[in-house]
Amino acid sequence: MDLDLNQYIDVFVEEAKEHLQNMNEALLELEKDTSNISLINEIFRVAHTLKGMSGTMGFINMSNLTHEMENVLHGVRSNAVTLNEDIIDIIFECFDMLDYSINLIATNGQEKDDDYKDLIHKLRSISDDSQMQENRDESSHKKLEDINEYVLNILEEAKNKGLISYKIDIILSTSCMLKAARAFIIFNNLESIGEIVYSNPSVEDIEDEKFDSKFSVVFISEFNSEKIKEELSSISEIDDFSINRLDVDSLMTNLQTIEENTEKSNKFKKELLKRNEKDETTNRTNMIGKTVRVDIDRLDNLMNLVSELIIIKTRMDELSQSSNKENMAEAIEYLERITTSIHDAVMKVRMVPIERVFNRFPRMVRDLSKELEKEINLQMSGKDTEVDRTVIDEIGEPLIHIIRNSIDYGIETPEERIKRGKKKEGTIILKAYANGNSVIIEAEDDGKGLDGNEIKEKAIQKGVISKQEGELLSEEEAIALLFTPGFSTTEEVSDISGRGVGLDVVKSKIESISGSIEVDTQLYKGTKFTIRLPLTLAIIQALLIRLSNEIYAIPLSSITEIIKISKEEIKSIHDQEVILYRGKTIPIIELNRIVGVNDIEKSDEYIAIIARKGEKQAALLVDGLIGQQEIVIKPLGKYLSNIKYLSGATILGDGNISLILDVNSLM
Repeated sequence: MDLDLNQYIDVFVEEAKEHLQNMNEALLELEKDTSNISLINEIFRVAHTLKGMSGTMGFINMSNLTHEMENVLHGVRSNAVTLNEDIIDIIFECFDMLDYSINLIATNGQEKDDDYKDLIHKLRSISDDSQMQENRDESSHKKLEDINEYVLNILEEAKNKGLISYKIDIILSTSCMLKAARAFIIFNNLESIGEIVYSNPSVEDIEDEKFDSKFSVVFISEFNSEKIKEELSSISEIDDFSINRLDVDSLMTNLQTIEENTEKSNKFKKELLKRNEKDETTNRTNMIGKTVRVDIDRLDNLMNLVSELIIIKTRMDELSQSSNKENMAEAIEYLERITTSIHDAVMKVRMVPIERVFNRFPRMVRDLSKELEKEINLQMSGKDTEVDRTVIDEIGEPLIHIIRNSIDYGIETPEERIKRGKKKEGTIILKAYANGNSVIIEAEDDGKGLDGNEIKEKAIQKGVISKQEGELLSEEEAIALLFTPGFSTTEEVSDISGRGVGLDVVKSKIESISGSIEVDTQLYKGTKFTIRLPLTLAIIQALLIRLSNEIYAIPLSSITEIIKISKEEIKSIHDQEVILYRGKTIPIIELNRIVGVNDIEKSDEYIAIIARKGEKQAALLVDGLIGQQEIVIKPLGKYLSNIKYLSGATILGDGNISLILDVNSLM
């Protein structure tokens, strides 16, 4: 019964991406140190593993490409090929093709079916280089990787008995009419002076004439190569042949590496088989040990179950206030401990290191710096910082855009940097670290920075602001114009980027996951983007507030302080009500008007929630406070997703729905 491999595409894609990431990292390091044999071995192992995996899944083009990569890398390992920048670039091209194909397979289950020929031709040209030809006698065992351990053990046993092992390549004449019969004669003559232990193609294929005009054999004999040459020379219709003595010790050493690679490539196949066995859990544990790959949809379902538990806990809390049962409070306390533990456990499963995002940047920086003829040093730290998987999936694109901007516009050319008294090599620092219930990501360059006056002038030219408005803008407010849709400080936008182009999209993307972004810049010294992200998007601490007769929730992470303000403290500037808060003028936002409920209750004293978004602050006026509570965020759905000022909803203890206010959009 044939195994339907389509159901395992997700497993294949996940495995392949991990291997490609290892290859990418090794290639970047190899470019710095081409003599590092361990890096060459690592790239070889990945190519070998991908060849086995793709072959198992029926992706022939990928299998063929990785096979040719193996040949080149083996030539490098055996000193038959001299590794240089051109060869590394070709291997990078192969990586790009494999990466593209994997993404294509993830999308529609099919590999890329063209563009492989050019790369395979390039690789074969390297393999057939004259330098490799000169060393072919010494490295002839490179084509023996398909020989199984059984054959190699025979060769070792033969060596111990004083016999000699050979690899014989034979090319029959193109005029040979009966290739199978001619091969039979060759086999007979060789068997008269020794033993054939392996042939490529197989004996069966040779008998069925399923080969062109070439075949190879591994031959054991007590005679020297001259005797073998005599036997073959006596047979007609042979165009050419070569006899190479095999280094059995080298082959056995190579076997260890081959077995290691085979084990990796077969890991995927073993997983397919084990998933069909009855005791799936036990077998998977044996296979992958402490690491378990979990479908994100299953995690989302588990998270929803935990969310329901928290809702029930909140409901029981409400009941306990009106119930006379003494054990109700104890039950709630116990339930709270359980739900908190489950929540923490699920969050730990969902948390993944931000390394998954950071790992793509060294290659990007390398390619862009070469393209732009700039020297750039990328420094990364905090790759082990963990965030929710949902956040990881969304933050990659904004970071790519920010770093591309830094490379293209921020970092000067080596000549410009030297003129300004800087090192000719520019630096980009990318780091992540935890900060309370948030994760901070900083992307900083030591380039030319941003000019607030230049930004204001461009904004006035483009009609984004008036000249009068520009005169009132502070440096910080001018820089914030970068996030205006379509705004750019450059006259010409390159294919790579122009600082400002798309930064509105970056901002929107970050804010869509309840994050915020700030810019700090110094002219001719550099620019730093600071991104603040929530650890999770599912369950948060919130402050419940009352607006008229309705209850709303505000995420606690957005709140700085709760104060009371008198009517006299409220002033009006340009039709905007403001208050003086800690020596700084901040605007007042009447939430009642924003959400469309009755106006705020008139009073001599108001409750104000000081909310923060980056460096900006505002006072949110509310009718009343209910208290802090852990809430479950439920999405509004696609039909309500475009409603301003709301990020979701939650279910309260009494069963009613409370809408969650989006502080980012309010500000």
